[in-house]
Amino acid sequence: MRKICVITTNRAEYGLLYWLMKGIQSDPFFQLQVVVTGAHLSSEFGSTIDRIREDGFKVDRSFDLELFGDKVLDITHSLALALDGFAASFQTLKPDLIVILGDRFEILGAAAAALIANIPVAHLHGGELSEGVIDDAIRHSVTKLSHLHFAAAEPYSNRIIQLGEQPERVFTVGGLGIDNINKINLLTRHDLEKAIGLSFDKRNLLITYHPETLDSGMAGEQIRELLAALDKLADTHLIFTMPNADTGHRIIVEQIQSFVQTRENRTILIPSMGQLNYLSTMKLVDAVVGNSSSGIIEAPSFGIGTINIGKRQDGRIRAASVIDCDTSEEDIIKAFAKLYSASFQKQLKNVVNPYGNGGAADKILSVLKEVDLNDLIIKRFYDK
Repeated sequence: MRKICVITTNRAEYGLLYWLMKGIQSDPFFQLQVVVTGAHLSSEFGSTIDRIREDGFKVDRSFDLELFGDKVLDITHSLALALDGFAASFQTLKPDLIVILGDRFEILGAAAAALIANIPVAHLHGGELSEGVIDDAIRHSVTKLSHLHFAAAEPYSNRIIQLGEQPERVFTVGGLGIDNINKINLLTRHDLEKAIGLSFDKRNLLITYHPETLDSGMAGEQIRELLAALDKLADTHLIFTMPNADTGHRIIVEQIQSFVQTRENRTILIPSMGQLNYLSTMKLVDAVVGNSSSGIIEAPSFGIGTINIGKRQDGRIRAASVIDCDTSEEDIIKAFAKLYSASFQKQLKNVVNPYGNGGAADKILSVLKEVDLNDLIIKRFYDK
């Protein structure tokens, strides 16, 4: 049995990993190991470790990162705990391969601990750019600490190779989130309204806004501008989700909570929606608003618009359904005008998602089954 250890630290990442984890779990060639930490253990973010267990996964190891604050020293302290916790987990579980996804600081701790333990790492969604956040540097650092690379699009694969990784270890598989869209039986409007506790109106928007961690001091001003623009929309219901546990996230949460409390008839803030509710909402709303990667990667597959605000997602490949705008109230209002224009709505019918049509999890499973793990640890820099 090949022991594959999958690491998950937050709700969004787990949603992307779900079908890969199910595939590993159901294949007798593999033994699935699951390590859970980060926001999954935080009541502020919905204690989503419980959801992982409810989905039928055994949590082999879990540890707290003490996500009590959102300042630089708070995040650095959590990173130190991540390094220590992953080292202890790997020492106990002794996996043959570690699977990590994305670019958050917790993942950097996992990759560094695996390096010291001489355990090969498979990295998912590498090679991407998000120039407004520190995640960009973390993602590329994790690429250099990893041994297998599964990219969401060809340009990202090329960038991984540009970083010196051997081409035969780089695989273009598409966006993992597309698998969820294809495989989950999404809720009807009636069932979704009952599940989230908010009825839909003539117009409806799904909003997720994260701090731009390279300029986290502006988070308060930026969310105020967004809320001011949203407040001017008539006959529109607003569904907010929580930001990530990044530097500067608390001011965003506080501003949204205050906004929602005085507009309860048409707004709601949901700490953790889960993939079923989140994707069902995405299917039924007019657009995804904010700066979440889901607006770039998953939303185009639903044929809806995305209003992408600010610099957080700068550098990512995007479909024609994505409207980029600045963080000012004026620019956001202009973006809404474009979103609801007849010409843009007509264009949405022909949008092609550059992140593919699904099947990423199966492609990754095939590689994990066939690859010679004994030959992975030694890395040689690839010079074109």
